[in-house]
Amino acid sequence: MSRIVVLGGGESGVGSAVLAKVKGFDVFLSDMGNITEEYRSVLQEWNIPFEQGKHTEDLILNADEVIKSPGIPPTAAMVKKIVDRGINVISEIEFAGRYDSAKKVCITGSNGKTTTTSIIYHLLKEAGMNVGLGGNIGKSYAFQVATQKHDIYVLELSSFQLDDTYEFKADIAIITNITPDHLDRYDHKMENYVKSKFRITRNMSSDDCFIFCSDDEITINHLSQIVVQAQKLPFTQKTEVKQGAFIQDDKMVVRYKDQECDMYLQELALGGKHNIYNSMAAAIAAKAMDIDNDVIRNGLATFQAVEHRLEKVVSIKDVLYINDSKATNVDAAWYALECQTRPVVWIVGGTDKGNDYSCLVPLAKDKVKAIVCLGPDVKKFHESFEGIVPEMHDTMSMHDAVTTAAKLAKEGDVVLLSPCCASFDLFKNFEDRGRIFKEEVRSL
Repeated sequence: MSRIVVLGGGESGVGSAVLAKVKGFDVFLSDMGNITEEYRSVLQEWNIPFEQGKHTEDLILNADEVIKSPGIPPTAAMVKKIVDRGINVISEIEFAGRYDSAKKVCITGSNGKTTTTSIIYHLLKEAGMNVGLGGNIGKSYAFQVATQKHDIYVLELSSFQLDDTYEFKADIAIITNITPDHLDRYDHKMENYVKSKFRITRNMSSDDCFIFCSDDEITINHLSQIVVQAQKLPFTQKTEVKQGAFIQDDKMVVRYKDQECDMYLQELALGGKHNIYNSMAAAIAAKAMDIDNDVIRNGLATFQAVEHRLEKVVSIKDVLYINDSKATNVDAAWYALECQTRPVVWIVGGTDKGNDYSCLVPLAKDKVKAIVCLGPDVKKFHESFEGIVPEMHDTMSMHDAVTTAAKLAKEGDVVLLSPCCASFDLFKNFEDRGRIFKEEVRSL
């Protein structure tokens, strides 16, 4: 019996361990930190041996293959030892793909991937298809492959999840855009990050579809240097395309093979330039899946915004509070500011990933009346925005950040949590940060 060791006891790792168990492997899970009660109970229910708070070399280095959770960097001491032993290291996505014959629509990108993934899932559900949602969103892909049967999966894939894929193949692959992000994980080299994103196109054939933003210079530049076998379907707001999606007058037009679908932009459920891109990408994927035009139009008109992504929380004394905790990089915050039409009190801060805030300066100058910095790592915000924005305040808790922002905001203003940074300084993750923000806002 082959031995599989899983590193990491979160959603991805536990899902992988369950699939390994179902497929008859001798499986063991190891986590250097603490495993939550929820995941411990799943491991116990499936009778999977595990350890937490340590890595026992004798129980790990005898593996035939190791499944590494995406949050663990390749530079981690135990990962290096595994590689030195010549043991194969793969991701949950690679492992689950071996046992899954469903059609796979896979989405990556620096921004917009969660929204695009969620729209596609919504469209396929509206069309009555038997579809699963997984990857970086929803339930673990491996756990679903182990316990359910779907005809199609819509998978949001981060660069970390793509890094350890080799044979995995998407039927439809989407890259929403590529902007600098997570460069600390890629030796601070943009080209490494770009190559990681483009792993989503590996193993694709001429029967498959690659959907991409032709307005995105980084994507186009890399695409010109590589060979992608799949049909290329661009989406753009700048020009007309023979196949793909574009804007004509006040409509979005989608062309796939000999079919065409159009829809008025004002009918889209989600506003803002960035969401037009997300809707375009989703509509092309839906057409490639042979979904009826009326279903596409209705789905794009009824879609509900993703939690923690420009989520309107509540309006208090005509001050609107928006939770954009998912904006963990500069580009995402740019979109959040760009679509604001009211004066902004902007809450920022978190773990800096080597960010350059210069592209936000014109928007901040034009739209932001005050900045509330949250957390210990805010020096770069002061360097970038002092003298540009009239007021800046430092806080060390979400409670203080929200109460400070509420005092600064006047009728007709927006309080926007769009942090530009990862959340790991004060919070478990961006969801935790967003939830606490909403709790504090509601208790004002």
